[in-house]
Amino acid sequence: MRTSKKKTSLNNNINKRMKSNYNRNNGDDIDIDMDIDNESDNNNNNSNSNRSEDIMIDNESYDFKFSQCFGDKTDIVVTEADIITAVEFNHTGDYLATGDKGGRVVLFQRNHNVNTSSSSNYTSTVTAVSKHADHNSSNNCEYKFLTEFQSHDAEFDYLKSLEIEEKINQIKWLKPIQKSHFLLSTNDKTIKLWKIYEKNIKLVSQNNNISNNNNLLSIDHGTKHAQSVILSLENLKLPKLSKHDTIIAATPKKIYSNAHTYHINSISTNSDQETFLSADDLRINLWNLSIPNQSFNIVDIKPTNMEELTEVITCAEFHPINCNYFMYSSSKGTVKLCDMRINSLCDNFSSTSSNSNTKIFEEYIDPINHNFFTEITSSISDIKFSPNGRYIVSRDYLTVKIWDINMNNKPLKTINVHDQLKERLSDTYENDAIFDKFEANFNGKSNSIITGTYNSQFMIYPNVLDPSSHEKHNNTNNNGNGTSNEIVLQADKTAFRNKSYYNKSSYNNVVKEWGDDIDFKKSILHFSWHPRENSIAVAATNNLFIFSAL
Repeated sequence: MRTSKKKTSLNNNINKRMKSNYNRNNGDDIDIDMDIDNESDNNNNNSNSNRSEDIMIDNESYDFKFSQCFGDKTDIVVTEADIITAVEFNHTGDYLATGDKGGRVVLFQRNHNVNTSSSSNYTSTVTAVSKHADHNSSNNCEYKFLTEFQSHDAEFDYLKSLEIEEKINQIKWLKPIQKSHFLLSTNDKTIKLWKIYEKNIKLVSQNNNISNNNNLLSIDHGTKHAQSVILSLENLKLPKLSKHDTIIAATPKKIYSNAHTYHINSISTNSDQETFLSADDLRINLWNLSIPNQSFNIVDIKPTNMEELTEVITCAEFHPINCNYFMYSSSKGTVKLCDMRINSLCDNFSSTSSNSNTKIFEEYIDPINHNFFTEITSSISDIKFSPNGRYIVSRDYLTVKIWDINMNNKPLKTINVHDQLKERLSDTYENDAIFDKFEANFNGKSNSIITGTYNSQFMIYPNVLDPSSHEKHNNTNNNGNGTSNEIVLQADKTAFRNKSYYNKSSYNNVVKEWGDDIDFKKSILHFSWHPRENSIAVAATNNLFIFSAL
């Protein structure tokens, strides 16, 4: 029997019983040798030159328009197993992967043929992979169904009497090797490395079983009378195999299991393409891709007495350029940036220690403003590095914060996403909506942000980190968002019925005028921004929407 997430999540239980006193860092800068800007500049001039292509965006337009919708477009009862829980573009944007609560992974490929229909759904069948085409040869942003496979199955831990769901928590792509693609997928307990490749099916097209009187030995009605056959070397033929079909095959190459006591909340691949990390509520482990039966514990915040536990790990991610840096967030609203070169265990974040290898990003909150919901709403649900490695975006329930990696005492910008829900937190608590884990992400150029909300809507904040912007740091406009531009799009049936599009000039405070008509079940939690262009894949319950500004 499955219980609600409010009762089963270690994170949520801690949020309810946390002490009212908020332990915060004194705001002093930690003296750590983390000159990431200098390292990034050096890498951009030499070893990172190849990466410049991955973060180029050819089109600066933000007039996003609906492009495609995969899934059931009619008003039907949504099966829980079909709800999408992970969306991820690969490094080039030519491929897109989604995972759902049923443990399935669905792959899509960029369709460079504009004449091909875009109305494919998950049950489509593809028997061949179209060849790669240059990105500049077509301005369309359409994808076609490629393949689908069962990544995880439901399990039961008999020692703990615990049911392990098959739900896909995250998907991460690896760089392709020759013509094969690789990705990591994880549920609560097990991580799998999958190889996706073209498999040629061959059949025997020629053999010696030819029906004629000269070379066939036939028996008539079970009698022993047989025709005489004279076989010679000239009559014998070697069997031949000919290509019958081409399919897309998915094979599990490695299975990384039995390393986490609590539920895995995130995985992240390293820029060295040799290691990755996995994080649960209390620990972060470092893996080598080629060694599935051994991992190294690099963060452990489990106290000796579990009654003293006051925070949990909510997300972890590697730096996109420097392989020795990673960060993780906590339910207390802090982000910790760690350097694996200093210590083998990266949970030393004492501000008084000279060899501390952790830098804390935390914003001071006046204790006067604390209330019952503060400990819950301040919990960070997602963190991401910008593709250039300079900035960090963190998302909690009410806000999006953008940090400069070299300034940890306050965020560059704070965007109030759910400002209109501050007076309705008791309602969101009763229906468990306050525990929704919204994601946030950068575009490929590291200057724009995307995040989600309710009513099937999501917001884009273009050029939020543009140096030419007149707003600096935490200066806010009349809406209190910390940015003058906000694009609101809606991922539901109205998008593909009306082919409507939204842009900055058409924004009319849709989110701010919700009133009592908030559908908390239609939340946009998962999405991915194309690494090279302004195209976005958005998961809306069991549908996958593609929006593009090409």
